[in-house]
Amino acid sequence: MKSVEKLGETKFRGMKFRGMKFLVVGSGISGISAVACLEYMGAEVVLYDSSEKLTEKDLRALLPEESKAVCVAGEWPEDLGEEIQAVVLSPGVPTDSPLVNRLRESGAEIIGEIELGFLQERGRVAAITGTNGKTTTTTLVGEIMKAHLGEEKVFVVGNIGNPYTSEARKTAADSVTVGEISSFQLETTSSFHPAVSAILNITPDHLNRHHTMEAYIAAKENIAAKQTKDDICVLNYENEYTRGFGQRCPARVVYFSSRRELEEGYYLKGDRIFQSVSGQGKALLDIHRDMRLVGLCNVENVMAAIAVARGMGVPLDTILGVIKEFRAVEHRIEFVDTKEGVDYYNDSKGTNPDAAIQGIRAMSKPTILIGGGYDKGSVYDEWIESFEGKVKCLVLIGQTREKIAECARRHGFDKIRFADTFEECLKLCTDLAKSGDAVLLSPACASWGMFRDYEERGRLFKEYVNQL
Repeated sequence: MKSVEKLGETKFRGMKFRGMKFLVVGSGISGISAVACLEYMGAEVVLYDSSEKLTEKDLRALLPEESKAVCVAGEWPEDLGEEIQAVVLSPGVPTDSPLVNRLRESGAEIIGEIELGFLQERGRVAAITGTNGKTTTTTLVGEIMKAHLGEEKVFVVGNIGNPYTSEARKTAADSVTVGEISSFQLETTSSFHPAVSAILNITPDHLNRHHTMEAYIAAKENIAAKQTKDDICVLNYENEYTRGFGQRCPARVVYFSSRRELEEGYYLKGDRIFQSVSGQGKALLDIHRDMRLVGLCNVENVMAAIAVARGMGVPLDTILGVIKEFRAVEHRIEFVDTKEGVDYYNDSKGTNPDAAIQGIRAMSKPTILIGGGYDKGSVYDEWIESFEGKVKCLVLIGQTREKIAECARRHGFDKIRFADTFEECLKLCTDLAKSGDAVLLSPACASWGMFRDYEERGRLFKEYVNQL
């Protein structure tokens, strides 16, 4: 049987996939894009989704009319597995699911959509991961690269919502792909090799999927697995996991720090970001005067973006020019509006406690905080401790509301209200907030169960605010 992993050791050659039988698991945007990519390369494709709510007709409607892919929904037909040579998993599909295990045992190669995209990549890649800050940093690096190379030569892909496989065949020797890569996506890479990688931070998250912190860390570190000393890996010196990884990282490490001066790398001192070379610090920008982003988390994101962009060869003047005009990414500590003296902030992308801590730290007014949602197995102690007199009231919704309330009470915080629906929650926040306060949607939980995704949650919040 042909080996996809061996194919990944060289750049894309479409003929190597011709005639191979692939299974694509998952009918989300990355799965549908993977089907189109594989058919373009001449492979035979089966698209499968285990959802009992979907039918073969539903899956067919997601594909182009000219697609010849076989569509299967619901229960997996065992006899079909014998023909499958390789499997492309969508990020939401666990790598240890019974179906994936059976296919692996049968000899099928298991890869992900990011790996499939990289097999077609012709240019250079900058890849960014981390528990928090990925979207802001990736978007900023993308804008910097566009200012340097031109929009037509830059592709921003991955967990940011644009499948790699939809862009990879447009790449060229002089193009750059900037990827936001999640731990789910990194579980299924084997030849993925960025010229510059970054791990912004690692804190407990997605333990319901990865099961152990060790497995989660290993997935994040996989972003640099194929790198060499000719490549660069940007790491956060103030995160114990990324600092430790710097000691064994195969690439040349560039650190950034928000707490101390570094001999080499980028650091925050007072209100300014410095670049240090051989112990000589050079001030680059003032975080209040030269940045439109708020919060220490965004200072770290900016330092990481500078390091990544410099690693990709972008002049400092270009980098700093883009930073000075760059605004917050939607759903990440995004200022929405002021209504009757109350500031409203949408931090719907604060889907874990550590991310939500950054949202609270960015607030400078008494805050009505919206929390709760889907239970990913997180603990909320540090999040509650970060309230530090800033949170005026905690309004809880979703599956985790009782769990969070119990944690808050253990820490002596009892200014808690419950809401059964998002609409009830938003009205309650408006009633509680007085002129001079802030209302912050920063749930510390995923959105599943009440919303399709964090983006829908954030959009509904903004629609409500705009209608006040």
